[in-house]
Amino acid sequence: MRMKLVALCAAFAATLAGAQDKPAAAPPGMPATPKAGPEHEILKHDVGTWDATVESFMPGDAQPMVSKGVETNDLVGGLWLVTDFKSDMMGQPFLGHGVSGWDPNKKRYVGTWVDTMSTGLGLSESTYDAATKTMTGTFEGPDPTGQVMKMKAVVVNKDPDTRVFTMSGPGPDGKDMTYMRITYVRRK
Repeated sequence: MRMKLVALCAAFAATLAGAQDKPAAAPPGMPATPKAGPEHEILKHDVGTWDATVESFMPGDAQPMVSKGVETNDLVGGLWLVTDFKSDMMGQPFLGHGVSGWDPNKKRYVGTWVDTMSTGLGLSESTYDAATKTMTGTFEGPDPTGQVMKMKAVVVNKDPDTRVFTMSGPGPDGKDMTYMRITYVRRK
């Protein structure tokens, strides 16, 4: 009797293990589980740990404030890049968290961002130019004072292990200025 029970449990466990290896079929009338496509290959480039040099430009200051940071990126389900960023900014610990991915309906990359310098959610939309290896888009969200700002965000992939992020927008005089530039170098 014990042997039959052990065999039955083993068969049940094998059935469960086999079921976990195969994605469940969508119920009738429901769309299939999304699959990563060629657009998601762009997100894979950022997976890993990156050392960051942050340059913050303030209106009227001749030199940027420079700080160091670390960014870690993981690809969730092959679809979403989850970013955690840690540094010191203006003498205080800074933590940021983002999620970005490809929106097939908008035909754009979309993202969210939250950090310790704001109580609001930032949203981004971008396009990617494969010829120049550049992601260009907009970022809209509250600044540290709570005012909503709309900025231009550009990421240039210089090589497989170096990328530069630049955020710019209207300065106090109405002319565009660079507010932030972050140079990322992939950790080996």
